[in-house]
Amino acid sequence: MLKATHQGKIKIGKKEIPCAVLEDGTRVLSETGITNAVLGGRSGASRLLAKELKNSGSPLPIFLASNNLKPFIHADLLDGPLARIEYINSNNKIVTGFTADALPVVCNIWLEARAAGVLMANQLDKAQTAEIIMRGLAHIGIVALVDEATGYQADREQEALQKLLSAYLSEERLKWAKMFPDEFYKQLFRLKGWSYNPMSVKRPQIVGKLTNLLIYEKLPPGVLEELKRLNPIKNKRTGRREATHHQHLTNDIGQRDLHDHLMQVIAIMRISKNWPDFMNNFKKAFGNFVQDELDFDI
Repeated sequence: MLKATHQGKIKIGKKEIPCAVLEDGTRVLSETGITNAVLGGRSGASRLLAKELKNSGSPLPIFLASNNLKPFIHADLLDGPLARIEYINSNNKIVTGFTADALPVVCNIWLEARAAGVLMANQLDKAQTAEIIMRGLAHIGIVALVDEATGYQADREQEALQKLLSAYLSEERLKWAKMFPDEFYKQLFRLKGWSYNPMSVKRPQIVGKLTNLLIYEKLPPGVLEELKRLNPIKNKRTGRREATHHQHLTNDIGQRDLHDHLMQVIAIMRISKNWPDFMNNFKKAFGNFVQDELDFDI
């Protein structure tokens, strides 16, 4: 059994995936880490399912065990990136993991299932997480990220790529550009039954709160909190900030994701008759909110 020569952790938002480079140069991610990243942790039910899978000899890991995912898991994947690897870590403990290539493969399976329309409502948030991870990996490169986390590539600046959130947030504010189209506010006002004046830039304070919950909360975990830190409220009476949140997102990744999500939300707004209908459609598409505030009549 191979031993780990380098070890570390990949940080994706608030989640961490233990990773290692083995004696033969294989880059691996721990099974537990991938599970936490994709599923958001393991409940009692998922732990029971994992035990049943192990006892039955199933080759499927817990994060791909749902029946509606199986049509998208091809045999060559089970013999390739989805084949388990056991190795010995620095504490002389046996760890089960997968090659680093498994993470984008897993995410792609979730995205294919979502595109086919076979996911249940309570699985859509997992697919959204998979999409976020895929976009980050496309720009960073999973192998480079593992090398950095483990110290395997010594000539690379330490932690230069470590936090995926750094790909979404810029250190300096971007030049102002209108990100939220008038259609977003027009539809929002219609659904809430408010009078809309396209010539006015003034918005009720509650509009900012709704924008945070509908748009920014659905960006990768931790982004909204970091935006609030970078762009604090300057006027407590009015709730006004010095700038717009999106000015603190990077042009190549963060703003693109924001725009894509906005277009999806506007499409859902257009087909919704009223606010309750919109909320029902929104939750079907993106899952429940971290906060329950949108359930109230605000």
